[in-house]
Amino acid sequence: MKHIALLGSTGSIGIQTTDVIRNHPEEFKLFAMAFGRNVEKALPLVEEFNPAIIVVQDEETKTKLSEQNVQAEILAGSNGMKEIATHDHVDILVNAIMGSVGLEATLGAIESHKQVALANKETLVTAGHLVMEAAKKNQVDILPVDSEHSAIYQCLNGENRKDVNKITLTASGGSFRDKSRSDLEGVTVEDALNHPNWSMGAKITIDSATMMNKGLEVIEAHWLFDISYDDIDVIQHRESVIHSMVEFKDKSVIAQLGTPDMRVPIQYALTFPNRLEMQETKTLNLVEIGKLHFEEMDFDRFPCLRMAYEAGRAGGTMPTVLNAANEQAVALFLEGKISFLTIEALIERALEEHEVIPKPTLDTIVAVDQETRTRIKSYVK
Repeated sequence: MKHIALLGSTGSIGIQTTDVIRNHPEEFKLFAMAFGRNVEKALPLVEEFNPAIIVVQDEETKTKLSEQNVQAEILAGSNGMKEIATHDHVDILVNAIMGSVGLEATLGAIESHKQVALANKETLVTAGHLVMEAAKKNQVDILPVDSEHSAIYQCLNGENRKDVNKITLTASGGSFRDKSRSDLEGVTVEDALNHPNWSMGAKITIDSATMMNKGLEVIEAHWLFDISYDDIDVIQHRESVIHSMVEFKDKSVIAQLGTPDMRVPIQYALTFPNRLEMQETKTLNLVEIGKLHFEEMDFDRFPCLRMAYEAGRAGGTMPTVLNAANEQAVALFLEGKISFLTIEALIERALEEHEVIPKPTLDTIVAVDQETRTRIKSYVK
């Protein structure tokens, strides 16, 4: 039985991870879980899975949870996350927390030789060089949970990486894929959260609408698969049936297909190199689907995707700025303080004003991250 530490247990990926654990109780045990402040959403999971350790965001939430007669040990903050990520009883760290806050816990898990199932793309975006260097040094596999990166990982399984010509990430197009730039003036938070294909958290759904999510995935793919940005393509694929594909030097293409269900890549990361039955997921029926559609990505229509490529190529601290500026701008949009189109304007301004620091240390990354968030807030004031 594999003992799991789950960061972001009340989020979309976290909840779907508990679905996988619930469906295979003979294979997995939720040993530890971490969440922010949503005690009401966490309590049913605590009661059902009885984790030994729970980590919450702050002392106030810790007190609130303690009042519920929870039997588990309760910790708070980033130190608590690092503690469960490196715990002797943990076999797999599932990092499904939103934002760069999960970085230190991930590095700790790698240094403790834990298997890492990564749904937190911001970890690789902000500090890809540190994470992958640590993974190589400690001989730890980073198993991607994003559907696109899981697809690439599966396509490359058993293949010689030197034979890869390029990889192609597919994008649904998000909530506003059929809208022009002018149509986006005045769109609401509710409009942006109405994703056509996937059930995801608020932040990642907004990122899908701006296409920043795909931009972050490009940077993540660069680090995960050690591939040049020039050899990473993005195409729009409305149906989200082909999750991504790899072209090899003989021009053969291997793609991974499936119905849009995040539990599939989650389970694959937990069971690798084996596979388990997925009884609740619908079998892919191509005859029923009939047609699949593909479109070229327009960088003028989706400037966040362009900025992600530019930040990735610039390297150093530029991806850290990209991610921190985006997180803060999206938060401001969700709070109703800025318009949808202002998200990308704030990100671009932050990137333009930043002077790149090459090969940053973890301390430098944390400092640049905080400085960028403060700067984005100052723009709005």
